[in-house]
Amino acid sequence: MSSEVKAKEKVNMDPQYLIKLTVTLLITCVVVAAALGGVNAVTAETIEEINWENTVNAMKAVVADPDATTFSDALELTDAMTAAASASGGTPDSVYEAQVDGQNAGYAIKVVTSGSQGKIEMMVGVDGEGTVTGVSIVKNAETAGIGSKVMENQNTASGVGVLSQFEGKSAADGTLTVGSNVDAISGATVSTRGVTNGVNAALAVAGAMG
Repeated sequence: MSSEVKAKEKVNMDPQYLIKLTVTLLITCVVVAAALGGVNAVTAETIEEINWENTVNAMKAVVADPDATTFSDALELTDAMTAAASASGGTPDSVYEAQVDGQNAGYAIKVVTSGSQGKIEMMVGVDGEGTVTGVSIVKNAETAGIGSKVMENQNTASGVGVLSQFEGKSAADGTLTVGSNVDAISGATVSTRGVTNGVNAALAVAGAMG
């Protein structure tokens, strides 16, 4: 073995060299962690603002007077609200009070239900009388050209948008059921049923709130 190789091995095994290397790596890790933390601090607030803006847009899409309506922060979900929604085929995600001129004008209720290809996240507006004022799809994975027709509110055979048909419905109409008091999009019955369950769940949540 050459003297050059031996010298190199000696350097690599030098305790001072190993300590220096360890300290360098530690400092590098600390700097990187601090940088990532700084980026997260800067972007977290922006991301939160964007999420809230998207939520507000979804809520405005389901109330009777979007221009005059403001919304509260998310209300606390009670066991009664969760149980009522579950019995109707959905899961409550969040509930917001809708206010006009500072007065309660109903609620915007975000629920999650099952479609043909996965979960459907939707916002349902319910006024102070317990009547649906609108339905908006927030997120879905339904099949393009089939279930997506429901998500896009395309017309049913009666000429009414599949989502629009829920406007004016209330608990007084009984349980909403595809083929009974709800029309499905041809070929997308499961997707329509999923949305119907979501509306039933939202009405149940509103009913549990009194």
